[in-house]
Amino acid sequence: MIPRRAIVVAAAAGLLRSPLASAQPTGKTPRIGFLSPSAPSPISEGFRRGLRDLGYVEGQNILVEYRWAEGRFDRLPDLAAELVRLNVDVLVAQVTQASLAAKNATTTTPIVILGVGDPVGAGLVQSLSRPGGNITGTSGVAVAVVGKSLQLLTEVVPRISRVAVLWNPANAVFQAQLVRETEAAARTLRVELQLVEARSSGDLDSAFRAMSGQGAGAILVLSDPVYTTHRARIVELAAKTRLPAMYGIRETAEAGGLMSYGPDYVELGIRTATYVDRILKGAKPADLPIEQPTKFELVVNLKTAKALDLVIPPSVLGRAAKVIR
Repeated sequence: MIPRRAIVVAAAAGLLRSPLASAQPTGKTPRIGFLSPSAPSPISEGFRRGLRDLGYVEGQNILVEYRWAEGRFDRLPDLAAELVRLNVDVLVAQVTQASLAAKNATTTTPIVILGVGDPVGAGLVQSLSRPGGNITGTSGVAVAVVGKSLQLLTEVVPRISRVAVLWNPANAVFQAQLVRETEAAARTLRVELQLVEARSSGDLDSAFRAMSGQGAGAILVLSDPVYTTHRARIVELAAKTRLPAMYGIRETAEAGGLMSYGPDYVELGIRTATYVDRILKGAKPADLPIEQPTKFELVVNLKTAKALDLVIPPSVLGRAAKVIR
């Protein structure tokens, strides 16, 4: 695990410069700031892989300052300001709340957003095609797919009337967007929602007790960095309550969750690294359109379905990008 305040040591003075660093002034190694509300995750690891694929080696021809808020969203503004004071060449901000903190911290340092659900709705950019200002990057469009996630859950549990929704009010803007979309989908599907809060890992046990004790027939876990970090614990609690659960990232289904639906977040991280590369080579954020994922993956865990005595309909299995047997 990368320490929260890890500072990558600069390359030795005699190291030969990479051609990728040619856009930087002679003798200067580009410095990147990376701001995230949680510990390293699939999307941040994808970003690091993307840098490597482009020829960047941390500590040799690029420096990366990592700041992890450890689930404390209220710490993001201070961490963003700290990275700006370090005069980073590019500030990468993972997900909505970190991106808003970065935007409030600087109007001049280029900001590359990573996996933001709805950049326009969050007020980060003017439009996807012409972001304007100092911000560009990738959108995870999780807001747009949460209704589909609820629909898939009702197909697997067809007589369901009440779905518990696990959400994190500390992740204020993004989670509010997801809740609104979920409520709209629930009205169409004629499903009653039970909103259950969990701000940290310490809230998970009580949250699952509330879900199982109030008549929920299934669980929709909204995408959130805290939930990604503690996905193993969430899967364990869902198994104990014997409630079918839908998640937003494939790694949770691979860890034993019933189903997941969403973009490939590792690929999003890889794609985000290309924005950093282009900006270091002279591109302006305002001229780089926000990139959205084009592929959304349904992952179904048949082992978990069997443990829950669930039969996954062929119509759902036929749409799955991955079936875990």
